[in-house]
Amino acid sequence: MTLVFATHNANKLKEIQALMPENIQLKSLTDIGCAEEIIEDAPTIEGNALIKARYVKKHYGYDCFADDTGLEVDALDGAPGVYSARYAGPQKSAEDNIDKLLAALEGKKDRKAHFKTVIALILDGQEQCFEGICKG
Repeated sequence: MTLVFATHNANKLKEIQALMPENIQLKSLTDIGCAEEIIEDAPTIEGNALIKARYVKKHYGYDCFADDTGLEVDALDGAPGVYSARYAGPQKSAEDNIDKLLAALEGKKDRKAHFKTVIALILDGQEQCFEGICKG
């Protein structure tokens, strides 16, 4: 069975392949020739994961899974959330994002936060989403 993982990250693909049963061959976006940027413009983490999985299914015909992750900070009402990667702007700079986050948290005592990941899976015509949270 072949399944596409909607990523260009070879290390991420290798890590996930090691967790899969031997009868599942994972392919990356690079492996299937998907060089175009998949625009993630949904208002939710789940929505962005679904956008990527649906894109691969529609344009390449493969069953697929895709993930999206965001940092949700209690004191910031869940921000940056779905905007985590581009929180400080379209340049997607981790350093800029951290600086903006720390500035937003200045003077706030409650710094509880968690990472939320959603995996969207399209398999045999069915869509499913799985959510995981890592509290910090």
